[in-house]
Amino acid sequence: MTATETAPQASREQAPKGERIADWTDQRLGIYNFRFMVRKVFPEHWSFMFGEIALYSFVLLILTGIWLTLFFEPSMAETVYDGPYVPLQGVVMSEAYASTLEISFEVRGGLLIRQMHHWSALVMTAALCLHTLRHFLTGSFRKPREANWLIGFTMLILVILEGFFGYSLPDDLLSGTGMRIASGITLAVPVVGTYVHMLAFGGEFPGMDLVPRLYSMHILLIPAIVFILVNVHLALVIYHKHTQFRGPGRTENNVVGEPFVPNYTAKAGGFFFLVTGTLALMGGIAQINPVWAYGPYKADQISQGSQPDWYMGFLEGALRAMPAWEFVIPGGYTVNMGVLIPAVILPTVMILVIMLWPFLESWVTGDKREHHLLDRPRDHPTRTAFGCAFVSLYLVLFFGGANDVLAERFSLSLNAITWAVRIGVFVVPALTYVVTRRICLALQLRDRDKLLHGRETGRIRRLPHGEFIEVHEPLDQGSGHALLSRQDYKPLPAPATEAGGVPNPKARKEILRYRLSRWLYGNQIAKPTEQELRQALEHAEHAADGHPSPNGHAEARGAVEAREPDREAH
Repeated sequence: MTATETAPQASREQAPKGERIADWTDQRLGIYNFRFMVRKVFPEHWSFMFGEIALYSFVLLILTGIWLTLFFEPSMAETVYDGPYVPLQGVVMSEAYASTLEISFEVRGGLLIRQMHHWSALVMTAALCLHTLRHFLTGSFRKPREANWLIGFTMLILVILEGFFGYSLPDDLLSGTGMRIASGITLAVPVVGTYVHMLAFGGEFPGMDLVPRLYSMHILLIPAIVFILVNVHLALVIYHKHTQFRGPGRTENNVVGEPFVPNYTAKAGGFFFLVTGTLALMGGIAQINPVWAYGPYKADQISQGSQPDWYMGFLEGALRAMPAWEFVIPGGYTVNMGVLIPAVILPTVMILVIMLWPFLESWVTGDKREHHLLDRPRDHPTRTAFGCAFVSLYLVLFFGGANDVLAERFSLSLNAITWAVRIGVFVVPALTYVVTRRICLALQLRDRDKLLHGRETGRIRRLPHGEFIEVHEPLDQGSGHALLSRQDYKPLPAPATEAGGVPNPKARKEILRYRLSRWLYGNQIAKPTEQELRQALEHAEHAADGHPSPNGHAEARGAVEAREPDREAH
């Protein structure tokens, strides 16, 4: 056989089975085109785990939710309970409530799955809140991630609604009380409130259509939207590449971390099972939402100490703290400001402020650059203080929603707690803002001192001429680089009100931007300049009347050398 002849088919070596399966799959799905994901780099930082916890909780929510749909009956038709739970035998209830009891007491593993589903919803919402707060405090919402910020925040709102709808499906007395509040809030919206109420409830509350409509949105509409948004969110993360904190070798043009395969996949897989196991443990030993203890919903009854799930606590607190206030406008329409302000206007303002913050900050600063390196919270004192004040407002309202429970448990006056919440809504956020900003500025000042003099050790040394000094340790090059590479944010220059005797037509707009930029970036602690670092080095070398400090030379030189990577990074 010559070199140009083809060997018989039987004499050729057959490819391994795994390779043949991979070729068959690639020819039909084109998975080889995604080979870039194998070396996709993921940075390492503990704060990134919040997004993963939310994702893994969502996966568990889908799995347990599919299981629950096999047994739940989304109907408000009345039935008489004759199940094994003796205290409710013979009680008239909806089929939705009866099927929830059946899942809890008669279906094998039903109570475990129910509680895992509920705990997963609470954990996912908490993880998303922390994930959003982390993005806000580190500035990862800046260009080019504004759209992804909006997608993520929209997911948070949808998940809160999804949790509220799912919480209301059993039609027990506690969730029915929450839906009655939602009905009142809907009716409080002027002009369109009655029409929205008709679409949502199908008539007067509670009606017969409430649970079926909530069920459709809970298992189909909202999960589908969230699933799509999750995929778009992750795709944009891959497209824009991951953000990372400043450090040696980290620039705006690279990502330092571990590859997707095999490092990140192994860690992520283990973390998924850890989250799943924790939620299963919580579902097995930590009771939550015992609907049999509340009984079925009756419009003329209410459970004492009613508390919603934690993510709706701030809304409950706002309603309890708001004084009664209503008036009638021409045409005979009653406007109930006692409900409209705390339950409609306040949440809407809170949502819009956080959602639009990236665009406000970009407009104020005029910064159109791409940002892939994160700020530490102390690097942006005003933003951090505002975020902490926002959280403190939420917490004040959250505890206000439990004023009756607090009054009972601690033997306090209910009215005193309510007035404390009313005052705290204004005082606590303002105080939190001032204190947080001062702490951030103090941390900036400490970082500056570390760069100039090194890290304090607490060790005291006596010099030959009798002076006592504290021994400082020099910063390593990585720590020095991280401190020196932060951005020095500065306010905009004052605008000119006129040019050549002609009034500036954009003076008002520019003055507003100038004032906002002073609020955002004014009075910050500047990084030491290279000249200051060298002066610190010279001072350390000639300390103690010509007797060099045993550690001063090294600490100052380390700070000067740490600036070199900073030059390369930019």
